[in-house]
Amino acid sequence: MAENALSFALSGHPVALGFYLGFRAAALLTYVFGMLFTHNFVLIFIIVILLLAADFWNTKNVTGRLLVGLRWWNESSPSGDSVWVFESADPQRQINGTDSRFFWTVLYSTPVAWGLLALLAILKFEFIWLSLVVIALILSSTNAMAFTRCDKFGKASGIANSVFARSSRGILQRFGGSMISRLYGG
Repeated sequence: MAENALSFALSGHPVALGFYLGFRAAALLTYVFGMLFTHNFVLIFIIVILLLAADFWNTKNVTGRLLVGLRWWNESSPSGDSVWVFESADPQRQINGTDSRFFWTVLYSTPVAWGLLALLAILKFEFIWLSLVVIALILSSTNAMAFTRCDKFGKASGIANSVFARSSRGILQRFGGSMISRLYGG
């Protein structure tokens, strides 16, 4: 425990890292333990959705940029196609190892955790809860996929503040089809 606290203290952006870990943990813990405090499914659903939305936005727009120097967004091209834009920081910028380790570990472990909760919901025949878990899985997987692509494109370029764009048809249809494209197309 003391080693984790020491690692956290070595962070270059402890506030950003705290919010990153906090939003993700709060969403998972509210889902897992929420029914102990109230039996109101709608309340738990709304709280978890708000936490997931805050986490998605924070990771995409703040945490990724501060902790690992990466950012992504989606925009529409003049022809109406959905285009994903990937941006990486100046390659000369030193990325804090602690920040990077926490970011990538949590980024990839969160969809796994939600996937296990989805499997549990299926096995327990709790399909109403499965809807919430699927939303969480889509949001966390989208961030993981987008940051992975962003990291690959950033390393491939070697150019400061490079912006790379790929049509979402090629990327998203491999990882979830047009449904995700329509959800995050705007």
